[in-house]
Order: sequence, then structure tokens, then C-alpha cells
Amino acid sequence: MFSKADKSSSGEMVVSQRQSYDGEKRIDDVEALPASPVAGDQYGSTQRGLKSRHIQLIAIGGAIGTGLFVGTGATLSLAGGANLFMAFVVMSMILWAVMNSLAEMTTYLPVQGASVPFYIFRGPNHDRLGFRYWKNGGAFKTYGTGGNTGRFLAFWTALVRSGFAFILSPELITISAGESEAPRRNIPKAGKRFVYRLIVFYVLGSLVISVIVSANDPQLLQAVSEGDTTAGASPFVLGIQRAGIPVLNHIINAVILTSAASAGNSFLFAGSRSLYSLAITGQAPKIFRTCNKQGVPYVAVLFSAALACLVYLSVSSGSATVFTWFLNITTISGFIAWICLMVTYIRFRKALIYHNAFALRPYRTRLQPYTTYFALIILILLTLTNGFGVFFPGKFSAASFLAAYITIPIFLVLYLGHKIWFRTPWCYKIHQIDILTGKEEADALEERDVAPVPRNFLERIWFWIA
Repeated sequence: MFSKADKSSSGEMVVSQRQSYDGEKRIDDVEALPASPVAGDQYGSTQRGLKSRHIQLIAIGGAIGTGLFVGTGATLSLAGGANLFMAFVVMSMILWAVMNSLAEMTTYLPVQGASVPFYIFRGPNHDRLGFRYWKNGGAFKTYGTGGNTGRFLAFWTALVRSGFAFILSPELITISAGESEAPRRNIPKAGKRFVYRLIVFYVLGSLVISVIVSANDPQLLQAVSEGDTTAGASPFVLGIQRAGIPVLNHIINAVILTSAASAGNSFLFAGSRSLYSLAITGQAPKIFRTCNKQGVPYVAVLFSAALACLVYLSVSSGSATVFTWFLNITTISGFIAWICLMVTYIRFRKALIYHNAFALRPYRTRLQPYTTYFALIILILLTLTNGFGVFFPGKFSAASFLAAYITIPIFLVLYLGHKIWFRTPWCYKIHQIDILTGKEEADALEERDVAPVPRNFLERIWFWIA
């Protein structure tokens, strides 16, 4: 077993000696992260009260928003119905790999402050919808050039843009781990259910969009050209109007508004808990650790909410430009975060193998690490080529180039600057990676956890869903 960590005078947990799980001693100069905050200190701490269904709703609420209901319209008009559908299928595969990697790491150490989204064929006007919009070039449009190359570039553009709808979705599961009442039971369950539901929403949703709305719909093209990001640009609303279904378009408008508010609520949760996580590890001011009696880090919540006021930039006359900037920066930031996550998972596996603890993982996913390497390669390619359109003759502009690539140098400056300023190692060696801090707490939670036993068939179904 690992040796227990000693507590230094500064309050940090320092691992002085380790022993592998097969009994072989190893002396490693490893400093563990600061211990999770305990109740009763001057800052307080979050509380474990989230069930699996709460975690799933937080994650789904952050995923199913304007990216699906509104943002897909521009991609449909640019790439075509089949390219939109295939892009969401591929991005769903990447999401599955990301969620599996996150779930394995989070279930192993679910400590406090953890941080790493029908109607077809026929409407009331009796006009068959079917797949007729996939004909005459509507399925595979071209981008940049003609022929098969243009069709592939259109698909690749759709794949890049589809990332906006998925960004931060799996991270919401991990961020909730520190407040989950039974993390080693609820995190794997929430991760699996969440991915399946999200794939259903996005894959089937993109298929429905391509079936009910033409990629060359005049109203859609006008909305895209004017930079309209309201419900009026939603392909769902346009499809309902084309099908001649009364009132339903207004209901969809309400759904879009509600989903946007829900996504904002989930991201506020994510932002505040990420800031809280940074604070308890000493990478942000300690004041952001402050929690009230209900376990809410209200200082971090207020600060995150204040930053959200930046969205009001999109009400200006240049709202389309601002929205494009936000979309690109958010998407590429998410891709970079997923790249870091994939690299972290690969090194996490190697550290477990080094310490002979690989077989002790409480949750294991399929096809690892192959799916992780697959997702890592695709994400790197998407990040480096997301702005390829600006390099076409006559298409280059400084604004478009910066919108596509400004995130990469910002990330490198922040990462390298932190390493230089705080003089931390560029990359920890495998034997120095701390896989101990927080494990004792997680093991204790697992031992105290008593899984509910269904009393009848209905409860069995409910426990499976929630």
C-alpha cells in the first residue's frame, strides 16, 4: 500500500515515502497537493449532496443550448445536411472518449474541488419532408473549392463548428464530483447515462434538422448572412414553419430560451467551482474558497457571474462579429482543454501502472487507451486547422486569423509563464505523479456508501435512469 502522507507545518500533505501495491518500496521525492478543505475552517467547504440525476441534469443543461438549437443553422447552410450529421457523429465519438477518460480519473480521486443534446416525413400541410433536401447537392455542399476536396473541407468545417455544442459538457460531470454524495457510484453512472442521452439529442437532432430544413433555405441563408443568433435563425423553428404546424414554433422559441438559461446556469456552476478548485490548491486568491453554511462558494459565484456580463457585447451593432469571436475562442479553448485532459489521462494510466495500482481502478472503460489516442490526434488536428479558410486566396483577414488562432498563443503564454514564474518542472516524471492525495477520503466515502435497493419494478427502472 502507499504510505500515509505526513502533514507539514504549512498544512500541506507531503508524501515522504511510498510503497507499491505489491510490497516493493519506492522512495520518491513527491509533494502531494494540498488536502481537501475540511469543514470548520475559516473558509468553510462545499457539501456532498448531489445525486446522479442532479449531476446528469447539470451536465445536460450545459450541453443542450443555443449550440444545438441555433448554432446548427449556420453549419447546415455552409456544409449541407449530411456533413452536419456526420460531424455530430464524429464529435460524439470524441465526446465518448473524453467522458470515459474523465470518469476513470474522477472516480479514482473524487475530491472536493475536482476540475478537470419528431417529427419526420409529414406535417399538417401534408407536404412530405423526408430526405428530399439531401438531393441536388443539399447533403454534401462544398467549401473553399469544388469536387471531393470541397466536400471534405465542408465536412471538416462542420466538425470544427460542431465542437461548440459539446464544449464543457463532460467537464461538468467532473466538476460535480466534489459535491456528489457517493462519487464512486454516481460519477460512472452519470457519465454513461449522460453520454448516451447527449448522443441521442445531438446525433438524432442533427439528422432531424437536415431532414426538415434545406441547406439552401432562403430564410436560413438570410439569417446567417445577417448574423442573426436569435431563435429566428433556429433550423427547428424554420422546419416547423415549413411543415405548417401552428403554435409549435412559439413553443420551440420558449424551449430555446429555457435551454439557454439552463446552459448559463450550468456554466455559472462550472466557472465558480473551477475558481473554487484553483483557490483550494493555492492557484487563486484564498477568498474564492469562502463558502456559506449551505456549502456554496458564493464569492466565486459572484465573480463568475460578473464576468458573464461580457455577453452584452453581442447586443451591439457588430453582434455577429462578437458572436463569431466568442464561438471560435470558446471552441478552441475547449479543444485545448480536451487535449490536456487526454495527455493527463495517458500519464495517469502510466503512473498507476508504475505504482502497481492499475488493477485497483474503481471504474474502467472500454477500448482504452486506444480511444484516448484517437481523440487526441483528431483534437490536435482540429485545433491546428480550425482556421484553414483564412488561408484561401483573397480570404485572409487579421480579424478572422486572430479569432481562429489567438487562443493557442494565450494558452502557451499562460502555461509557460506559470512554469517560469513559479519555477515548477516542465513535466513531472511518472514516478513523481501524485496519485495518493484524496484517495483515503474517497475510499472512506466508498466504504460508507450504501446503494439503494429497488423494492419493485418501477423503482428498478427509476434507479437505472436516475
